[in-house]
Amino acid sequence: MDIRLDGKSAIVTGGSKGLGLAIAKEYAASGANVAVFARDPAALADAKGEIQKVGGKGKVAAISCDVSQAAPIKAAYDQVMAEFGKVDILVNNAGQSQANPFLSVSDEAWQADFDLKVFAAIRLVRLCMPQMQERKWGRIINVLNIGAKAPGPRSVPTSVSRAAGLAITKVLAHEGAPHNVLVNALHVGIIVSDQIVRRHKREGANVSLEAFIAKAGEAVPLGRMGKAEEFAAVATFLASEQAGYVTGTSINVDGGRSPIW
Repeated sequence: MDIRLDGKSAIVTGGSKGLGLAIAKEYAASGANVAVFARDPAALADAKGEIQKVGGKGKVAAISCDVSQAAPIKAAYDQVMAEFGKVDILVNNAGQSQANPFLSVSDEAWQADFDLKVFAAIRLVRLCMPQMQERKWGRIINVLNIGAKAPGPRSVPTSVSRAAGLAITKVLAHEGAPHNVLVNALHVGIIVSDQIVRRHKREGANVSLEAFIAKAGEAVPLGRMGKAEEFAAVATFLASEQAGYVTGTSINVDGGRSPIW
């Protein structure tokens, strides 16, 4: 199946590294215009170069934006509209995993997590969805994790904010369906990404990164960690015409690790 996104324009938050960058590269390779949002200008510049290397005829925009704040979101959205003229695909991917014991998490940490993962998605959907509804075509993909369905101990605030993202997905799927705006969630398990590199630095001691990745993969039924490109392939399908009858779903891209479908 040849999946193409020619003529479509996409926003990917948290798009300078990891899963977001992999998704942006796959979208660009499929012909879409792609705007990536992130905070670090240097990382954005690197990401733009990587995306342009694999891209087709589409445009690439790398926009410095703190998506935990309303004003920068609006300014970044306006820049995308000035460059692309529309947004057909929105991928809400920003946010790192913050997993801690419940009693250790302060009000400030709860608020920061919800600002980054929940309110960022709310604000971006509020901006993008009306034009999608008007054109009768849109795709919204919320990147969550498997803890949104099956939260474990010492998993807050991330498991709670991601569960909120799952609820938002279902609400938007119902409201978007009459306008052909399809809304789905992708749940990440253990994927080789920049987050794993940071985790290795914290926990790896004298173990090599390759050995650390191999050991972590033993907990996955498939026996290995996933690749960012594998995750991006599913996100590309959901953004395409071929996924025209898929909405309101939550798909685990986790090698079978989640106990819940």
